[in-house]
Amino acid sequence: MASKTKKLGLVSLALCIGLSLNINVNAATPHKKSNFFRYNGGISKTDILLRKKLRFHDVKSVEKPAPQDPAMVELGQSLFFDKELSGRRNIDCETCHSPFLGSADGQSQSRAQGAIGLGPSRRQNGDERFDFLPRNALSLWNRGVPGWDVMFWDGRLSGNAQEGFISPAGDDTPQNFTNALGAFSAFPITPDEEMRGFPGQLDVFGQPNELGDLTDEDFVEIWDLITARIVNNEGYDELLDAAFPGVEQKDLDIADLSNAMGAFMTEAFTALDSPFDRYLAGDNSAMSDSAKRGALLFYGRANCAACHSGGLQTDFEFHNIAAPQVGTGRGDAAPLDLGRGAITGNPSENFQFRTPSLRNIELEGPYMHNGAFDELEDAIRHHLDPFTSLATYDASQIEFELAGIFQNDPQTLETILSTLDPELVVYGRPLNDNEIKDLMSFMSALTDPASLNLFEIIPTSVASGLPLAD
Repeated sequence: MASKTKKLGLVSLALCIGLSLNINVNAATPHKKSNFFRYNGGISKTDILLRKKLRFHDVKSVEKPAPQDPAMVELGQSLFFDKELSGRRNIDCETCHSPFLGSADGQSQSRAQGAIGLGPSRRQNGDERFDFLPRNALSLWNRGVPGWDVMFWDGRLSGNAQEGFISPAGDDTPQNFTNALGAFSAFPITPDEEMRGFPGQLDVFGQPNELGDLTDEDFVEIWDLITARIVNNEGYDELLDAAFPGVEQKDLDIADLSNAMGAFMTEAFTALDSPFDRYLAGDNSAMSDSAKRGALLFYGRANCAACHSGGLQTDFEFHNIAAPQVGTGRGDAAPLDLGRGAITGNPSENFQFRTPSLRNIELEGPYMHNGAFDELEDAIRHHLDPFTSLATYDASQIEFELAGIFQNDPQTLETILSTLDPELVVYGRPLNDNEIKDLMSFMSALTDPASLNLFEIIPTSVASGLPLAD
């Protein structure tokens, strides 16, 4: 059972190598070393092989987001941590995207309305109505990077400011979002079990929750009510005026508030100074030998880069990797979760989920769309041999209330495996334990050390005056 504990050389030779790797060596002479030499101090056989692999897979340094407007960031920070955005004023964005928990919540599937506490210790609050959210909370790392245009495990929200946005709100989807991350901020507000609350419930002040009697499909009404809460709160006047100079507050809408939260999340959760980033920038000493061997496997025999491609280790596409079907399931197919297939209506896309980025991956377990694997190594081993992993899966590693909800009857397993992505294959012999350790080392090299302590992004208070803690 997976545990539950969280947490070079001659100049002529060098010139040839540099040229073969498309590195600028024009200044490499015995009297004046190039930036390559000055920065690297040498190159090993492993580095030669790895840089060829990276070049073959077109893995380049990631373009960082443009600097964010400080006034928008400040407003977005307050909104992100403000329970005023939930129907009962009892949940904020940080509940499921905590800076202390890898910008996620450390749970297989999230506990939202009807629960109290933070992260894995969050539990049902007395006898309040409580439903698990159907999926694992996705992290927020690098979501503001240009080109990140797909959100949620099933991709039901996508788009950009140039081409427009598509969402579950259909024709009511605002088109004035800055990017998909901004758009993302508007949607956790709407489901009853997430932030909106259930009918008949009171807020923390004992007042009626005006959002409770609406439905999950009443997007415009919900957004208008939440926007009204913020613009009518005197505590937000200064922040709103600074973020939207010359705009009357009455003309603001949910997209404006969401764009501010997107600006904050971009500022707070962009994590592009990992050892791998420094290696991509030319520093051969940035990664350990084990991490380099792991990268060679990742971009070679283990075939991870077939889906986890590019500088962020994601193709932003959807794949069926035969993740165990555990937990509540989602929609009409519950207790199954059909993933992308439920959005497109195409059975061939059943059980497909968006490839997650692997940046800071070791910080954000549990893993898979439903948090089926508590440990990253187990998730990696599943990718390397999904047939064995699915057949021998131990559901006791997920949230204890969900452990008994595992769809492992032969017909379901056969159905899942029948559309298994063909890219999920290891070339040659299976990886041994030492090679898996090397893969794990490469996963660690994807962690930005600055992400280990984000205490400074947490405000001391929020503009509404509501408490930060439960």
